[in-house]
Parts: sequence; C-alpha cells; structure tokens
Amino acid sequence: MQDQKEEIKKGIMLHKIDTEKFKTNLVAIFLSIKLSRENVTKNAVLSSVLRRGTKQMPTQEEISKKLEEMYGADFNCGLDKTGDNHILKFYIETVNDEYLPQDAENMLKQSIEKLSEIVFNPYLENGTFKKEYVDQEKEKIKQIIEAKKDNKARYAKERCIEEMYKNEVTGLYKYGYIEDLEGINEQNLFEYYKELLNKCKIDIFISGNLKNAKVRKMIEEDENIGKLAEREPDFKVSEVEIKAPVEKENVITESMDVVQGKLVIGLDIEIDEEDLKNEDLRYQAFVYNSLLRR
Repeated sequence: MQDQKEEIKKGIMLHKIDTEKFKTNLVAIFLSIKLSRENVTKNAVLSSVLRRGTKQMPTQEEISKKLEEMYGADFNCGLDKTGDNHILKFYIETVNDEYLPQDAENMLKQSIEKLSEIVFNPYLENGTFKKEYVDQEKEKIKQIIEAKKDNKARYAKERCIEEMYKNEVTGLYKYGYIEDLEGINEQNLFEYYKELLNKCKIDIFISGNLKNAKVRKMIEEDENIGKLAEREPDFKVSEVEIKAPVEKENVITESMDVVQGKLVIGLDIEIDEEDLKNEDLRYQAFVYNSLLRR
C-alpha cells in the first residue's frame, strides 16, 4: 500500500492511497474548520442540505438514479470532531475500472466529478438554498439531538466529554444544539456555506488500485474543484497547551430509569513539546486505552 500526499492549491490537499486489496475505489472530500458554538449547528445542517441535490441533480432521487447508473455506487456523508476542528465528510465508493467493461465510462473520473458537484455545486433556488430542504434537514438534526439519550453508552461518553471540556470548543456536541436551529434559514446558511468554502481546509482522498489512473490530472481538470480559490485554512493544528493540574476528580452522576448503568472515566494525558514530536506515543495511548477497557 502506497500513501502519497500533494498540494493541489494552497489549503487544498490530495491524498492518494494506492492499494490492490479492494475491488472498489473510494473518493472522499473532507471540509475542516475550527469548531465554534456559533457554527457547530450550521455545519450539521449544512452537511445534510448538501446531500439533497446539485445543480445537475436537483433531488435525492436524481442523485440515487445517477448512483445506480454508476454500477450501484454508494454515497454517504457525515460529521466528525478532531481536536478543536469540525469536519464535514462526503464519500462515494464505486467499482474499480479494472472490473468494468472496456467501453464503460471512466468510473474514477465520474466519482470525482459527482462528489465534487455534491459538495461544491449545490442545488439553489433564487440564488440560495431551497427553503424546503433546509427546513427538513433542520428537523432531522433536531431529532438526532433529541435522540442522544436513546443510546445510553454513547450519551454517557458525550456527557463525559462535555464535562471534561466545559467552556472549551472540544466539549461541543458535533450535531450542535436545538436552541441554535431556530436562527438558521436558507439565506444565512448559504452565506455561511460560501464563507466556509473560502476558508476551510480541504482534503481530497482517493483510495483504490490507482496504478494507471491520472488522479492529479482528474482533480485539476474537475470544473468544480478548479473554481476553488487558494486559502489560509481556518484550521487549528494540534499544539501543546499546559493546563493547571487537576487536584480533585470531578464526579458527575445522572439518574435514569434504566436496568443497566453506564460508567465513563475520562482523563487527559500530560505531554510536553518533545512528546508531541513522537508519533508513536499516540498509538501507545490507543493501546493503553484498549487495555483499560478489558
């Protein structure tokens, strides 16, 4: 497996993972921006609205129809938090061209084009997002937030993070907050989307059997990616932050009418600048965390 990274434009990075392990290619676009209470809920709604339609495929039915034409391609999107950053993720997985008829259209190229269209060329009405789409996705995000308590283990973990990083952006819930949904509409969400595209860190991942694929050329020739400007990403790189030592543990108890209780213990690992340079420590921490769970 070969992993290569190269800059397409300032702030826009291409990652190529060449592997023969799978019969499919995966194309992913990640939009990364610094977390903030003002925008965390907007990011959640935005990621859902973008999947609803594009200029060429204005409905989800049109997108699904196109995916079927692409030999049953699989498309999905999601949200994640990494450190103090919020990441909007979009994926499309298709059959590798090696397993398709020779007269078939280049599937990797199509995947890049369709995914970039979904992310960078959304469906608009009167120069802004479609009101119906925004209202429907706001309701879905509201339901996700309200359903936090349904999965007690996940809820306990989220509450632990909230308490550990109270008054810090790390403690924000990745889907945002119900009270912030009311202030989001099709106009201000579209204005935020344009702002996001101009300052977010953009990573494009291409994974699969890429030996004969001119991946960089496909990216550079893509109409939607070509329109993106260079940027100084509003992205927070991990840095050492010395905190005051914790003298006493903080115990939070929430009572619920359940048969089985959930216990979550969280702790920060103290590191210094020299430790931060040692990437092996990160994996050692993963292993240590796994041992504590056994």
